[in-house]
Amino acid sequence: MTGTTKVLYTGKTHTSSGGRDGAAHSDDGRLDIKLSSPGSAGTGTNPEQLFAAGWSACFIGAMGLAAGKMKIKLPADLAVDAEVDLCNADGAYFLQARLNVSVPGLEPEVVQTLVEAAHQTCPYSKATRGNIDVVINLV
Repeated sequence: MTGTTKVLYTGKTHTSSGGRDGAAHSDDGRLDIKLSSPGSAGTGTNPEQLFAAGWSACFIGAMGLAAGKMKIKLPADLAVDAEVDLCNADGAYFLQARLNVSVPGLEPEVVQTLVEAAHQTCPYSKATRGNIDVVINLV
């Protein structure tokens, strides 16, 4: 980080030693969840679902910023369905993802421009760029 970096927010969580089969909670008490491994009989969520939820929420925010700059009103029923895959190839684990973006009422060319701008500014998109395969679909 540079000397001019301004931290806007720090999310703080504590996860028990059970990891994928443990629990996590935030320091402010707003998050308190059980964790379960994908495909297990557990009742908790998993890191892939949490990442997908965070990324899709952030991506919608980035689309809102792009729309504001372009003087475009986004519809209330805008949605991003994020799919984050936990994969294994030759014993090595990795992630890949798809963002399925629905913006009813706007021309596909306009939506494509918004999505491209959002993908450049969304912190989750920046963090994954070049690190995992990401496909963005307009639906």
